[in-house]
Amino acid sequence: MLLELEVKDFALIDRLNLHFDSGLNILTGETGAGKSIIIDAVNMAIGERADRDYVRSGSKKSMIQAIFSTEDVKDLSTILEAYGIDWEEEQSLIVTREIYANGRSVSRVNGIIVNQGVLKLITEKLIDIHGQHQHQSLLNSDFHIDVLDAYGGKKIHDLLKILSEKHKKYLSLQKKLGSFCYDEMERERKIDLLKFQIEEIDNAELKVGEEEDLLQQKNLLGNSEKIYTTLATIYEDFYNSTIQPSVLDHISKNVKSLQSVSLLDEDLNHFYTTLEDLQYRLQDMMMEVRNYKDRIDFQPETLQEIEKRLDLLNNLKRKYGVSIKEVLDYREKIQQELDDYTHSEEKVEIIKKEIQKEKKELEDLSLEVSILRKNAARSFEEELIKILQSLNMKKVSFSVKITQPIDADGGYKLTSKGIDKVEFMLSSNAGEPLKPLSKVASGGEMSRVMLGLKTILAHVDGIPTLIFDEIDTGISGITAQTVGEKLYHISKKRQVICITHLPQIAAMADTHFLIEKETTKNTTITQINKLDEEKRLYELGRLLGGEITEITLKHAEEMIHHAHKKIKDDVTL
Repeated sequence: MLLELEVKDFALIDRLNLHFDSGLNILTGETGAGKSIIIDAVNMAIGERADRDYVRSGSKKSMIQAIFSTEDVKDLSTILEAYGIDWEEEQSLIVTREIYANGRSVSRVNGIIVNQGVLKLITEKLIDIHGQHQHQSLLNSDFHIDVLDAYGGKKIHDLLKILSEKHKKYLSLQKKLGSFCYDEMERERKIDLLKFQIEEIDNAELKVGEEEDLLQQKNLLGNSEKIYTTLATIYEDFYNSTIQPSVLDHISKNVKSLQSVSLLDEDLNHFYTTLEDLQYRLQDMMMEVRNYKDRIDFQPETLQEIEKRLDLLNNLKRKYGVSIKEVLDYREKIQQELDDYTHSEEKVEIIKKEIQKEKKELEDLSLEVSILRKNAARSFEEELIKILQSLNMKKVSFSVKITQPIDADGGYKLTSKGIDKVEFMLSSNAGEPLKPLSKVASGGEMSRVMLGLKTILAHVDGIPTLIFDEIDTGISGITAQTVGEKLYHISKKRQVICITHLPQIAAMADTHFLIEKETTKNTTITQINKLDEEKRLYELGRLLGGEITEITLKHAEEMIHHAHKKIKDDVTL
């Protein structure tokens, strides 16, 4: 459950720290006090899209930190281990979201930086927020199949994972088939193009590493005259001077002199042997210099041939790859493509057989899922009707309509969720026919339907914390009382946080927070405080009538007493 929420420099919030309890946590406040800001902050903590407009004016960044208890949370350990997040010792998670004024945001889970997708993947196991936008999702029948599947439990969930993967493969095969099945003229054009490309590459007789060798030769030939002159001078000075004695002539002369005197003193023998070794090494080097010099080709035709070859290689690289290796790899790829086109009839038959096989397996799996959905739908209808009747919709009728749309060929229309289309049908009054939910439900009825769905799903999804915002839209009186009781019953198995403006719901609270907006000369801030029993009476009095009088306070006291009595009676039962 959500243990603590800390918010800094977020919208109108300067700084606040909320400690939530188990059970039913109620938040109330004047219109415009900033109740929606709390929901916005929690949404940021669980990975919704960050907006720099949330950063409090004059601040560099906003920070939202939420601490969750992770005891008994299903399927969470696998996700956390996959992303290297340590959690077992404390059995808790600290989620931190920083939103910067430049639009950047950073998310951390137990100190490990994660991206927005991973943050959502983790927190969707911990908390479920029902806000005003979810009323709208109920109006979209595409959402209904997801609700029914969530109710259907693990067996449907596991089959849907297999079905989704098979559907991807089925679509991939259809796409592959489509690449072969177009008009013959286009096919021949493609074959001609591929043959031309293969021939162009083959005629070049490419070799990996050739380009580097050619560039080295080009560099050598481009500077051949300078290199030749330098080497000729060295060879002349050291070995073959015609004007004066060369360096080696001098060394040879001195080697002979040292040889003669080294016989007179053994200490001179070191000078003699060293200089003699230098003479031999220089002679060998000069032979290498001469050979290198003699290989230098001054012919401009050779340089032109090299440049022409490099131009050819560059042209092929522009067309087919950034390197010779990539060009050759491309050649292998298009050879396979050409083989596919030239043998397309055989390929088409093979792919068609694969498609038929996948389609049959998809249909069988979809029919299996459909049977499970229909079985789940019956108990789902019964449970929801009971809940709606307890929420003062006494004459309600509800049905889950499951149909199988047909495709253009007269078969089942296959999707990643199977063959079913699911739509919730409702009749609010006796004698009225069932109609799609979007066409018959008022705002108050929609709130109760959503509460009913959350009540049912709370028993199967294992999410420990439910947040309700705008759940009391369009209701009052006895209906508000029953909604409050229903929220209280949910809170016995799940932590519930509810923002409300109705005293009937607020009276059921285990913990009550008041949201207030404080305006000073220069700033406006939102504050939240936990109410003691006395302050809670005043807040319920405000919700009842606005003006605090002895009558409203008495009425508030009676409401709380009635709520406590109701709770005790339920526990006794």
